[in-house]
Amino acid sequence: MDHKLWGGRFSAPTAEDMALYNDSFRYDVRLAECDIVGSIAWAGALEEAGLISADERDQLVQGLGLVRMEFADGRFVAMSSDEDVHTAVERRLGELVGEVALKLHTGRSRNDQVATDMRLFAIGAARLVGDRLQGLQLALLGQAERHTATVMPGYTHLQRAQPITFGHWCLAYVEMLERDRHRVEDAITRARTLPLGAGALAGNSLGVERERLTELLDEFDAVAGNSLDAVSDRDFVAELLFAFALTGIHLSRLAEDMVLYSSAEFGFIELADEYSTGSSIMPQKKNPDSMELLRGKSGRLIGNLVGLLTTLKGLPMTYNKDMQEDKEPFFDSLDTLDLGLRVAAAAVDTMEASPERMRAALDDAMLATDLADELVRLGVPFREAHGKVGRLVRRGIELRLPLRELPLAEFQAVQPEFDEGVYAIFDFARSVARKDSLGGTAPLRVSEQCARWRDLLES
Repeated sequence: MDHKLWGGRFSAPTAEDMALYNDSFRYDVRLAECDIVGSIAWAGALEEAGLISADERDQLVQGLGLVRMEFADGRFVAMSSDEDVHTAVERRLGELVGEVALKLHTGRSRNDQVATDMRLFAIGAARLVGDRLQGLQLALLGQAERHTATVMPGYTHLQRAQPITFGHWCLAYVEMLERDRHRVEDAITRARTLPLGAGALAGNSLGVERERLTELLDEFDAVAGNSLDAVSDRDFVAELLFAFALTGIHLSRLAEDMVLYSSAEFGFIELADEYSTGSSIMPQKKNPDSMELLRGKSGRLIGNLVGLLTTLKGLPMTYNKDMQEDKEPFFDSLDTLDLGLRVAAAAVDTMEASPERMRAALDDAMLATDLADELVRLGVPFREAHGKVGRLVRRGIELRLPLRELPLAEFQAVQPEFDEGVYAIFDFARSVARKDSLGGTAPLRVSEQCARWRDLLES
């Protein structure tokens, strides 16, 4: 028996290769729960519109509940004729409750049905990613709290720049991930627009109250205002794929730092054995594969976004089968990011920082700006101060001496007011402590930020 939701006007069956090309059940089965939730609401709307009886509605709802349980506990048996999850649910519903199942699709098209299912799934996916992001933020925050005063080199252009604290570095990624979390949450607000009841494209003429559907489906707080746009809109998928891709880029940056910092050349951190791998030929190797995979999979997330945007860019109004291509990249990005964020959080939580190696990487040249600031306090214009300190740096290179070992006469040659007190500048803890502006690296400020983030992330 053919269980397709269409076919009356066709005189020949679908070719085997075309069926394989067209069918999507193998991946959109993940929408089963969302499809059943939407169908239960639709049955209620049909009853309220007088299109089915209360008893028929109850039969449909009961039957859909049974199908839901079969999917949930793995007992659902797919058939070759199940071209998609919507066909499968309706076919199984008919087997359970009989001919009343044929009334469920009244006034509904797969166009508005799948758009509704996909929105429901996307909302749940976005919330999951938000939770995972929060988990990684908490792991970074835990490290920041342990290292509010651990001084390390800060870098620009991957060159030593100024001293910062390791806690400050951790909080930079907490801030970055917070923007990702806000983007995901913001995308949810636009995904909560309901397309159900728009029909194939023109609306429905059977009296189904679309506003009432937002009460029956409480994930939605507005009804799509134009039936053509309702069934053709996949902005919410593209928007979330963008948010996922940008999150992936941020994870890649974190991973790159951790790959560098865990190398023998830096030695600032050590990843736990559980999140490292070895070499098949070199027994001594401990490779940061968790971070390398995190870095590498960012390309996958970007590719899924670009793929969908390319699919959507030339589509005419309204629904087109091309839109079936929104699901696989979305599911793949969700799975990639879900696992990646879990691994990242665990790797960050279990890594060990090495304050000794961080301190050993500090050098006096990183305090050149502190010297310039001291000249500014003496009334020297900054541009002039910059030049004077540059000459001191050059003099240190010529004499092969760190700045703190230059004779006082060298300092006085560029600024006569300098006295023995100039050597107090060459204190890295003092340097970071003086960066006490809002958002600065001073341990006091880092501690304040840790307290603020702890409150925000746990509330």
